[in-house]
This record gives sequence, structure tokens and C-alpha cells, in this order.
Amino acid sequence: MPMSRVPRSRRFLVCEPRHFAVQYAINPWMHEDTHVDVDLARDQWAELIRAYRAHGHTVDSVEPVADLPDMVFAANSALVMAGRVFGSYFHAPQRRPESNAYETWFKNAGFDVYRPESVCEGEGDLVPVGRYVLAGTGFRTARAAHHEVQEFFGVPTVSLQLVDPRFYHLDTALFVLDEGAEANIAYYPQAFSAGSREVLRRLFPDAVVATSQDALAFGLNSVSDGRHVFISPRAEALAGELARHGYVPVPVDLSEFQKAGGGIKCCTQEIRS
Repeated sequence: MPMSRVPRSRRFLVCEPRHFAVQYAINPWMHEDTHVDVDLARDQWAELIRAYRAHGHTVDSVEPVADLPDMVFAANSALVMAGRVFGSYFHAPQRRPESNAYETWFKNAGFDVYRPESVCEGEGDLVPVGRYVLAGTGFRTARAAHHEVQEFFGVPTVSLQLVDPRFYHLDTALFVLDEGAEANIAYYPQAFSAGSREVLRRLFPDAVVATSQDALAFGLNSVSDGRHVFISPRAEALAGELARHGYVPVPVDLSEFQKAGGGIKCCTQEIRS
């Protein structure tokens, strides 16, 4: 029998997709002038927020800014741990103004914000788990930013090399299942270099391994509260595997956002107090 999992209440920061569109191409999922059904996107996003609140989580929202169509992807804005905010410096010039909007929200909420010197895209490439921060590089966040994160938080930072451009952020290839003493992850090994795969095998020998089909369905762009896993409904095999490990999959369809290379986790910034 799988063990009984215990959820932990989370605080999330999100941004309504009022201005969501695909106006440029900065990853392999994006194609300029792709039609976005804005009403559908807003309905899907609202369903995610309802799911979070129905499972006991707190959701705060930052006001969207016109001409920033990717601002809905709140995870890229920062990494927040122990009430400290490590901000963002986007790789793509089109997204750099997002940093100012999110910094304003954090400061108004009473947080100090550190601005990185190197390119860094928040929780897109920075994933706290157990005693470490897993840190992706290869397409967006610079390896130098990993050092900045370690110096800022004083937490060991483990660099992981991404090698498949379809998985351009760490949060498209890996997510945290549990963060405490039983810290564990789910991931897609082929998104990583050989050395990084070995690091993950050593750190997380009991990790849940996803198939390519589940990875391409954005099944690894998921959010777990330790029991419930908010996951793409098309990642069926991964959902079944999670259920066998005692987790409760909560399917939420964000397919409209995949036109921009995003999903559930991309739309969700966690505020860790």
C-alpha cells in the first residue's frame, strides 16, 4: 500500500492572463502570431485558481501590465525562500520589464528584493527541494546566477545542465513532490546532460521518472502540495504513477498556455515564508 501523504498549505502568487498572447518566439513552443483564445485562457487560468483554493491554498495576484503578454508566467519572476526574494533578470529583452512589475508587488507586500547581476528566471530554473536548490542552466538562467543564489540564501545550489531546447526551463522537466525529510522529485531524464542525470539519480534514488509523452504534455510543469499534484490531464501515465506512490492527481487543463511554452507551474510563484 502507498503511504498516506500529508498536504501542506501554500501561498501562491499569480497574474491574470488579461494580456496573454503569443507575439514573439523565444522558445520552440512559440510561433509568432499564433492565435490565442483569450477567453479560453482566462477560463483555464481561473480553474487553476479555483483548484488551489479548493485545496486550502492562499492565492495572491499581481496586476497584469499591458504589452507584457508573458507576465502570466509568474514563476519566472523570482525565487522566494524564508521571506527573502531573489528577483529576475530575463534572458529575452521582451520580458525584462516584467521584473519591475513583480518587484513593485513584492516591495508593496513588505519584501526586500535582490536584483541578480546574471540572467536568472526565477522558479523557472530554481527549484528548492530538501537541503538544496536545484538550478537549471543551458537555455535561460546563467550558471553564474547559481552562485548568486547560493550566496544570497546560503543554501547549497546544485547546477543541472538542460540539453533539449523543448525543455528550456528546469520547471518543464522536473518538479518537487515533497520538500521535507522525504524530499523527492519527478523528472524526465533525457532533458538533462549525462552528468546531471547521474546527480539526480544520486540525490533522489526514489524519484518518479516520466516518459517523453508525459514530458511533452507538460506533465512535469506541475505543482505538488505534498499530497495533491496539480497536473496536465494529458500526462496520463505520470498521473497513474503518482497515484501508485500515494499522491492524488488533480488534473487542470492549461493547454492554451502551452502555445507559449507554459503550464501550471509556469503560472504559479510560491511565496515561502
